[in-house]
Amino acid sequence: MARILKYFEHMTHGSLFSGIGGFDLAAEWMGWENKFHCEWNEFGQRVLNYYWPDAELFTDITKSDFKKYANQIDVLTGGFPCQPYSKAGKRRGKEDERHLWPEMLRVIREIKPRYVVGENVRGLITWNAGLVFDEVCADLENLGYQIAPFIIPASAVNAPHQRERIWFVAYSDSDGFNQCNSEHEKYAGQRRINAFNDINPPYEQWKNFPTQSALCGGDDGLPTELDGITFSKWRTESIKAYGNAIVPQVVYQIFKAIEQYERNL
Repeated sequence: MARILKYFEHMTHGSLFSGIGGFDLAAEWMGWENKFHCEWNEFGQRVLNYYWPDAELFTDITKSDFKKYANQIDVLTGGFPCQPYSKAGKRRGKEDERHLWPEMLRVIREIKPRYVVGENVRGLITWNAGLVFDEVCADLENLGYQIAPFIIPASAVNAPHQRERIWFVAYSDSDGFNQCNSEHEKYAGQRRINAFNDINPPYEQWKNFPTQSALCGGDDGLPTELDGITFSKWRTESIKAYGNAIVPQVVYQIFKAIEQYERNL
């Protein structure tokens, strides 16, 4: 019981492929401690350092060692690059140098977090008949995680645009890490099928969605304060950052569910 209470009273969070800190912002709303973030883009680094100066910054995930945080992170998050699978790109998948799920998996092995929350574009589940989607699920299961994938759009938190994303929410009891749950494996395939089918959730309230999100912070759910630490040189980077960012209000709901699960334990 003491171990469970520790997690609930002081949750720690680390983010990979952090961008401008959507996951970190949601963790802050939860009252969790942001221990580190990892972002190679200079503009993203400036934003992260500005808002979370006490968190350690890693720059290149392929050259970073995270072993110092082993067994110290409760929730590890990461929106691993979506360009290899996005319908807006060439969809080169695993042939794309930006296919960095294997690096995120390495970090999971090094840190052994209690929870993993991953994010990517909906196109991940259809690229090459779901090859990478299935790989992500299987990799986490092989590490002893129970995983539930969901498709949640921005409209689920009342944003006026669709912005569907696939979310991987995985949990592992620290005592059972590296021990696969056979009962979970029995039903893992069915859960994956559910992720494919859950593309029109009942909580959508918007009828006419634009094909692209408007280029302003309010629509994407990010703080307007971002503009206060930018200048003309970074205008293009600001637009890219908004376009690539996750919607922190969606993550906040996922984090609240995690906290509720801890409370129930």
